[in-house]
Amino acid sequence: MREREQAILRLKRQGRHIVGCFPLYAPLELLHSFGLTPVVLWGFEPAGTDLSRSDRHLQNYSCQVARCLTEVVLENSSAVFDALFMYNACDTLRNLPEIMEAGLAQDGEYLRMFKLHVPAVPRDRTGAQGYLKERISTLIAELEGFTQQSFSPQGFAASVELYARHRRLCREAEELCAAGRIPFADLARNLELAHFSDVEEHIALLEKMILEARRVPLNVEPHKRIMVSGIKAPPSELMASIEANGMRVVANDIATLARSYGYCPTPSKDPGEYYCDFYFNHYPCTTILPAGDRRIELVKRCIDRSRVQGWIFFGEKFCEYEYFEIPFIKDMLRSAGVDVLFVELGADDLVNLMPVKTRIEAFAEMLEAGDAC
Repeated sequence: MREREQAILRLKRQGRHIVGCFPLYAPLELLHSFGLTPVVLWGFEPAGTDLSRSDRHLQNYSCQVARCLTEVVLENSSAVFDALFMYNACDTLRNLPEIMEAGLAQDGEYLRMFKLHVPAVPRDRTGAQGYLKERISTLIAELEGFTQQSFSPQGFAASVELYARHRRLCREAEELCAAGRIPFADLARNLELAHFSDVEEHIALLEKMILEARRVPLNVEPHKRIMVSGIKAPPSELMASIEANGMRVVANDIATLARSYGYCPTPSKDPGEYYCDFYFNHYPCTTILPAGDRRIELVKRCIDRSRVQGWIFFGEKFCEYEYFEIPFIKDMLRSAGVDVLFVELGADDLVNLMPVKTRIEAFAEMLEAGDAC
């Protein structure tokens, strides 16, 4: 059993009511305010190469994120999860509610499913905010029926503050990593645990990590300043390879990391107002279409602010949304004098990481020589 599945099982043994949230950005605060424990189902790897349950329902050219989370849910179903939450992210994920219901039914299983449709239009489009507020109101009514509790504005505000504090700590830890006080592999591992942890427990973990990191002297060794991007953090072996080759990750644009905590909505007791702010002003991500329009501009600002010299993109195989933007980002970065390394990680690549490590080493040598491409 892998670490992330073990973390969810640990919560289950504590008597938590677990809602498995399909990627990428669920209304965590709202679920938490009803006494539920949301866990975000991404970053799983199959036991060996067994995706037999998932592959009965998804094509094998679906991304590994979708295939693995489908396998985890179908394998564990009601033994672990009390309910599922899904919203319209990328094309693959937005079709999963019906696929999942059919897959569970074949096994004689049933899970309560909550669904939210986020309008894939700019915030100022007529009716967009009103529509989303109406959908949030419907979700609240469904949660009230499921939990047999009434919505509490005060309870929601408390959950909002808790998650705001969590996001602030994530950003603080990221700054310590940029200063060389936390290895990026350690940072990514600890931050991604947030998706499978109780938020208060994870806040305690972050506070401890930050306290220990502040005691570490600044790392003044010469290094090349790198920004990494992709849907999820690469394997720790590759992150360690980056630093072992004289590069330091001073910024990231990874969905499981910076995109998750990069924007903190204005606190509110009104879920409709809060989630209009959250979804329409979210840190730019290709899976939230209106926010994605600002992505290239934000990457450029981050590159300038962090004085980035190289950009490494770890691509999730078959993730079309990310790949559509890569040519534009490459052109923008190269015109700004930033060198680019594109790495695609499929299931086969994860079995043997040596070729990827060789490419990272070569990229570091070219950066040092000033002729990376």
